[in-house]
Amino acid sequence: MIFKHFSGIYNKFRMHLYMKVFSQNPGDSSKERLSAIEILCVELIHALDRPTINEFAKFAGLSAPNAAYKVNSLLKKGYIKRVQSEVDKREYHLEVSGKYLDIYGITYQYVAELSEKIKERFPQEDIEKLEGILAIVDEELMAEK
Repeated sequence: MIFKHFSGIYNKFRMHLYMKVFSQNPGDSSKERLSAIEILCVELIHALDRPTINEFAKFAGLSAPNAAYKVNSLLKKGYIKRVQSEVDKREYHLEVSGKYLDIYGITYQYVAELSEKIKERFPQEDIEKLEGILAIVDEELMAEK
């Protein structure tokens, strides 16, 4: 049963993102619009939480030139930004821009809406228990190897 419910939740999150991707206004400038691969790249950059270009390339299995090409395209379109490291001034990290979150952030908005529905429906004790379980799943059971 747990597998069925996790799969259902995961699919609903993905479906919200896909719905937003496919509902792009065809009248939007093609220079501004993102391809499906570009959306996956931005989502990966967001999930990696401020990776360097090399970290992004390594995780995505891309060559350095291919990763640089994708990053430069996303920078030009304004969906990501490059931020200089405060620790090592020679290093830059990639961050998702507000533009991306405004247009494609429906998944994050959906999570916030779902969280509010949970707060309205369940007692605080159950919410705290759920938060504890999710924290363990996130930090321990899904730890990257």
